[in-house]
Amino acid sequence: MTSVRRDLNNSTYHGDKWEDRHWMNVPGPFYTAQTDTCWTGRVHAPRNVLYGGEYYNEFVYRQPTSPAEVECLLQAADADPLDGYACDGDSRWTPAAVRAWWSSRDKVAEHLAQLLAHYTREGADFLEGEAAEGVRDFLAYLATDLENDLREYVFRLENDRYPTADNALPNL
Repeated sequence: MTSVRRDLNNSTYHGDKWEDRHWMNVPGPFYTAQTDTCWTGRVHAPRNVLYGGEYYNEFVYRQPTSPAEVECLLQAADADPLDGYACDGDSRWTPAAVRAWWSSRDKVAEHLAQLLAHYTREGADFLEGEAAEGVRDFLAYLATDLENDLREYVFRLENDRYPTADNALPNL
């Protein structure tokens, strides 16, 4: 993969997208609003992007944890003709909003179960089968590490830094 230096302050990644954000986006700096339905996001960022909601738009189900994952997510953003990706979530999410998202995780899990049934039905095509892998990954993440990741994110929002091993994490 070729690394491209990007200006994340570029207005393409900010602006009026927050009000239209996809409800399935996991809290964090990156999120999507109205994206295309061409299913290109997972081509570039399979560990971060999935498709769902009423129109099967792209959303960020796992925030990037490395420079390589950030680059992959930005490639997914570049491939979206509607410029529906944003990276100003840190200035938008509040600890209360993160907690509210987490408290509605049963709705997220229910929608994921519906997506999995649809993507694995008889006659599903290759892209749906590949998306099913992403759904399984998101379900596993939701059941394991996501809670701790969100607790760390709330700490970061409250303290302007990530916690160290000595810091107690806030509850969700």
